[in-house]
Amino acid sequence: MKICYFDHAATTPVSTEVLQEMLPYFELQYGNASSMYSLGRQAKRAIEHARKRVADAIGAKAKEIYFTSCGSESDNLAIKGIAYANKQKGNHIITSKIEHPAVLNTCRHLEKEGFQVTYLNVDKNGVIDLEQLSNSISPSTILISIMFANNEIGTIQPIEMISKIAHQNHILFHTDAVQAIGNLRIDVKQLEIDALSMSGHKFYAPKGVGALYIKEGVDFTKIQDGGHQENDKRAGTENVAEIVGLGKAIEEIYKRFEEYNSHLKKLRDYYINEIERNIANTKLNGDREKRLPGNANFSFPNCNAQKLLLDLDAKGICASAGSACSTGNPEPSHVLTAIGLSNDMATGTLRITFGKDNTKDDVDYLITCLRKMI
Repeated sequence: MKICYFDHAATTPVSTEVLQEMLPYFELQYGNASSMYSLGRQAKRAIEHARKRVADAIGAKAKEIYFTSCGSESDNLAIKGIAYANKQKGNHIITSKIEHPAVLNTCRHLEKEGFQVTYLNVDKNGVIDLEQLSNSISPSTILISIMFANNEIGTIQPIEMISKIAHQNHILFHTDAVQAIGNLRIDVKQLEIDALSMSGHKFYAPKGVGALYIKEGVDFTKIQDGGHQENDKRAGTENVAEIVGLGKAIEEIYKRFEEYNSHLKKLRDYYINEIERNIANTKLNGDREKRLPGNANFSFPNCNAQKLLLDLDAKGICASAGSACSTGNPEPSHVLTAIGLSNDMATGTLRITFGKDNTKDDVDYLITCLRKMI
């Protein structure tokens, strides 16, 4: 049975080009990047080449890029690191109610340590209220952390306006851009972003590697002790092969940006139109225009999404009811409740996220199955 994979927001397959570039670092160029001999120096050069690739993709300097194990670690390092380094200036952080658990739970951890956190509301499309953001700022506010685009409903936040508000008030701005990398063009200098998190497996690099951009001059405290890797900001032997893979993947996806995202948009718009035309009383979640090119999140009344996912799986279709990090949680999605969905609608929600290998035939098969099941 053919597998039709529609869960690219959860993870993507490693692309052939990325895998081929990684392979030598498992077998032939296996040196430790901290070693002085030639094998070690080769590994170090490979890491620095990957660092430049990441920096070039987002308009940063190579020395502003720090490699991590994933997006969650990048979020932790950015938020905790900036909070600890600036606690003499203040103890207040602003975020939103629809952030990824890596941000929300990091903020909750900091609350236990005496930090104060404001969780902003969002409107029915999942967009924060800029006026509420401005009104929430106090003399003790040191950091604003708002995701670039939501992993469940695909809504893109007004990042440029958020960063402007932050800097007008001399506050640092971090964004979780895990879902945005590869799907949106990002220039950290133009957008005046101080810190940005990413995860390789969302754009055809392997799982287990991420990166964090921290603007030069922004002070942040390391949260993992050990050696002096990553400019003494992230201890631990570097995962050379996967870092190489992340560098190759981000370069490739932006090289093919227009073609890739045009393909995603066509599939997304076709799917949305066909669902709304063929299935009654559906609700598209997230902003209809300002959304990720490959995201389509629908609620179907009187439908159990968990049962629907199992039925789809039996037909070879991989989809999601929400964030992969929340699978197994019996409670309705915090994102869907924040945009005002009832429990009934929230528990009948299906997230479809498209990728480079999906075809119109795949989408037609998905729509046919959904019409019969719902």
